[in-house]
Amino acid sequence: MRASIGWVVKKALSRLSHSVGVDRKRFAAMRMCCERHVLARVGRARKRYIGRILCYHSVGQEDWGTNDVTPSQLRRHIELALNAGYRFVSAQELARTGGGPKDLAITFDDGMKSVATTAAPIMKDYNLPWTFFPVSEWTDRKVDWIAPMVMDWKDVESLLAAGAEMGSHSATHPDFGKIELQQMVDELGGSRDLFEKRLGFAPKTFAIPLGQSMNWKTASMKAAKDAGYEVIYAQAEATRPEGTVPRTFVTKFDGDRIFNALLKGKFDHWEEWA
Repeated sequence: MRASIGWVVKKALSRLSHSVGVDRKRFAAMRMCCERHVLARVGRARKRYIGRILCYHSVGQEDWGTNDVTPSQLRRHIELALNAGYRFVSAQELARTGGGPKDLAITFDDGMKSVATTAAPIMKDYNLPWTFFPVSEWTDRKVDWIAPMVMDWKDVESLLAAGAEMGSHSATHPDFGKIELQQMVDELGGSRDLFEKRLGFAPKTFAIPLGQSMNWKTASMKAAKDAGYEVIYAQAEATRPEGTVPRTFVTKFDGDRIFNALLKGKFDHWEEWA
């Protein structure tokens, strides 16, 4: 069912993109939107025995594209989950124990500014535990184009002081499926070193940039363990790389119907760029 749905949607959108001249980025967004709506309607719900970790990115930063949700969406997702009987726990707890089927955790990748300014107050309103994964050299203002969009060290320190958990999202956010071993070592170790220099501790958890099955190699896992990481989070469920902790990707397209389908496991075999 999953393969046939994905294939049909992909082929239909491919024809459309060629016929009307849609650019690649817009086509990818169209395909994602269509796949999620189709799977929410006809996908198969799956029995779950462990908790689920939700993977968000930015909140109210439209320039972050499909990864961005609005503040009202984030609040709505939390309300839907609470009303459905879920309880929110830390990602660390689910990584360690697996949790139960009604346990949820919230994480944010990339270290976007809106996580500090918008998401954090929402999480505080609901008194929820949460985790964020900044990119160290983005936070250190070493990448000019993204500097206005990401949190700085004061933001990070403020979130940590307020009780949020933090892990690494690499030094520069490369695709680990496409880089060589030495660059992996530099990205993994360099990130921990910079965080320790700026914050006084080196994180032991790591969220894979892009996070899909093709974005992580066997060599990546060994390099991460050698660098001192103990837990590696993916951004996929059933298709995640071996040895990683699953997370469920949340998108800007996820209204009530899609979010409820997500909680039922209808996207567990879906990948963002598969």
